[in-house]
Amino acid sequence: MEPLRIGILGAARIAGRAIVEPAKLTGARLVAVAARDTGRAEAFAAEHGVERVHASYQQLLDDPEIEAIYNPLANGLHGPWNLRALAAGKHVLTEKPSTSNASEAREVRDAVHSSGQVFMEAFHYAYHPVMRRLQELVSKGELGDLQTVETTMVMPPPPDDDPRWSLPLAGGAVMDVGCYALHAQRMFAPYAGGAPTLISARAGERKRLPGVDEWLNADLEFPNGATGVVRTSMAAEDVEFSLKVVGSRGEAFAPFYVLPQKDDRVIVTTNEDTWVEHLGTKTSYTYQLEAFTGAIRNGAPLLTDADDALATMELIDACYVAAGMAPRPVSAI
Repeated sequence: MEPLRIGILGAARIAGRAIVEPAKLTGARLVAVAARDTGRAEAFAAEHGVERVHASYQQLLDDPEIEAIYNPLANGLHGPWNLRALAAGKHVLTEKPSTSNASEAREVRDAVHSSGQVFMEAFHYAYHPVMRRLQELVSKGELGDLQTVETTMVMPPPPDDDPRWSLPLAGGAVMDVGCYALHAQRMFAPYAGGAPTLISARAGERKRLPGVDEWLNADLEFPNGATGVVRTSMAAEDVEFSLKVVGSRGEAFAPFYVLPQKDDRVIVTTNEDTWVEHLGTKTSYTYQLEAFTGAIRNGAPLLTDADDALATMELIDACYVAAGMAPRPVSAI
């Protein structure tokens, strides 16, 4: 298969593990990088073996050799630059959440459909065997009838000047870590009669940052009567990125489902026994890039396409509204 030719928008920290390492493992080419600070882009290119540097994001999008872009910019810049990349005829792998709100997600979804380009939102965990095994335990009835899905995404606070606290850049706990917890709930829709509905949400603002959520908890309900419990925070003492699925005959627990390369355990407890399964430490980001490449080269379907991104953003917006807060504003480029 011809190596995928990738351009990177921005020299973000996450790009090293999210695209550079997977590119090396899959044989993809890192054709170019652009950043607001050209010196930073040059340093990134030298460190990671990127072939060339462009002076601007738009210049990168205009590069005819690049066929796909990876967008790890601040949350509020995902939507605008995803739209520009699609207009430039590029396939898009965008960090989550792919837009600032559902209205913008609908605009991107429509642009994807009209352009025919491949679009993937980077919920990388969804492509790892840990998540696939959790779904399999439910789909095959090994845990009995699905009763509850519990997703927890909490972490210590970033520095006060971190963009993840910026309302104009679509910041907040839900947008940074909570989106994983909400998306993971939706991953069980096929086994619960359909997508979950929001029942209630509660949130707390970051001190001196009106409108920016420091934490948010939500309760969901699936059509079959199963419940969903979401807990997310960027003000916790420790990191917990866990997922528990409870059925009528047992439960399964993944202690680090979002980054299974750090802990690949699925702990299963039934009425008869308890055991631990190890699903492998190949990175979820590598599985993600393999899926993205397969969609471009072979037309393989994606779990996290533009339609899925819109449904997730609709749930995120609903949580903000139910908690008495406003959805994130669309950012200007």
